[in-house]
Amino acid sequence: MKCNIDGAAKGNTGLAGCGGVFRNHEANLLYYFAEPLGFFTSFQAELSAAISAIEVAFRFNWHNLWIETDSTLVVRAFQNHSYVVTWNLRNKWTNALFLFKQLNGIVSHIFREGNQVADSLANYGCTLTSSSSCHQAPGFIRYGSEKNKLGFPSFRIYS
Repeated sequence: MKCNIDGAAKGNTGLAGCGGVFRNHEANLLYYFAEPLGFFTSFQAELSAAISAIEVAFRFNWHNLWIETDSTLVVRAFQNHSYVVTWNLRNKWTNALFLFKQLNGIVSHIFREGNQVADSLANYGCTLTSSSSCHQAPGFIRYGSEKNKLGFPSFRIYS
């Protein structure tokens, strides 16, 4: 099970949200989530996405989990479990690490061009008043999800 995650903050600290999309080995979308977070930093939003992904995977008994994030800080937090996390996320982070140890999981970095569906979900989370999740792709991520499934590249254009 692969989960691409992202967090977004409209300002740093600002109104924040997070999101993630779970896909199987054939790149079929199995589940997505988008959550409003209130006022967080961008790192707190990114870390919240990772925590939520672990909680969802554990709830559905998806014991082989690959988390992909465009946040190198989140990857570092998983590499160094003594990484200092802000007080408002410390308990959730500790619990998520406990759950993650029970999963056959890895965390890796992906460039933001390859993480556009999760980015859309995180930005959507910023607009919500309560969490949203489903086993079917909402319309605004269908195109990006299908593009990913077909292996179409995403480019970063420099000018």
